[in-house]
Amino acid sequence: MKPVLKLYRGYANNQELIVMGHVFKPNSISDYDFQKKNFQNAQSIIRLFQVKTKPNTDVFLDINGTTIHTKTLEDGYFKFCIPLKDNATFGWKKYTVSIVHEDEKITVSSSYIQPKLGKFGFISDIDDTFLISHTRNPFKKIYILLFKNVTKRKVFEDVVPHYQALQKAGRVNKEEENAFFYVSSSEWNLYSLITQFTELHQLPKAVLLLKDIKTSLTQLFFTGRGNHNHKFEKIKHILEFYPELQYVLLGDDSQQDPKLYEAICKIFPLHIKAVYIRQVGRSKKQATEKILENITSLNVAVCYFKSSKEAIAHSKAIGLIE
Repeated sequence: MKPVLKLYRGYANNQELIVMGHVFKPNSISDYDFQKKNFQNAQSIIRLFQVKTKPNTDVFLDINGTTIHTKTLEDGYFKFCIPLKDNATFGWKKYTVSIVHEDEKITVSSSYIQPKLGKFGFISDIDDTFLISHTRNPFKKIYILLFKNVTKRKVFEDVVPHYQALQKAGRVNKEEENAFFYVSSSEWNLYSLITQFTELHQLPKAVLLLKDIKTSLTQLFFTGRGNHNHKFEKIKHILEFYPELQYVLLGDDSQQDPKLYEAICKIFPLHIKAVYIRQVGRSKKQATEKILENITSLNVAVCYFKSSKEAIAHSKAIGLIE
């Protein structure tokens, strides 16, 4: 059996390209089917957390007629951060990565976005921000992950038209799209599931920045939990990578998003246009309201909402969307 090369969507500005992926030991990852039912779906999810990575593996990136070589890290992860010379075109572009196994070249392609810089960038959490996940109830969350396939998973009402409108916000040319980033404490193991879900519901095509890969079944039961510092670092990186943009941060009150976004607003007081926090429980949290009051004092628009209809109305009121 051959090792598995898995690529993720990358991103570029006018100076640098960043693309990443994993190399796994031989398995049947390519056979994962998130549309199977019940126990078959559970089996697919379980196998995602039983992957074995290949450290120190040679990886080759083909870009603009040049081949660049690197090796995977201890967890099988690789990342190319390279100077970019192609500034003539914008939008989603193709890139190709290869590995060699027993003199056979294994080649996989994915895409990266080079946005034509407009006014805005959008950074959204995933679980309980647009994908109903029941994060506050770990047992229910795991049950749904295991036994509800991608077609049975649900999106919050009206979140799709809101995100689609944001994707065009501030654009005169409607063919151009703003860059979207989905930053989550879900692990790279769930990348294919999340991308399939977003495509199924016609959510904006986005760069996903997820948590380190997990390689044991026990870690499945702690998916999306634990320290959220990686989200802070990834959001900070995006803002530094595209410093010309104003950002809208979208999250929910089920975990640490309000506190995390408050810290980002304090460090980047000129970069944040608005913060949207979905109310997941039956009532608004006093602690969240206090944090959002503090964010408001930094001249950042805030919206603490139960229904995405409220978020859409707020976006129109502040001139973000038409």
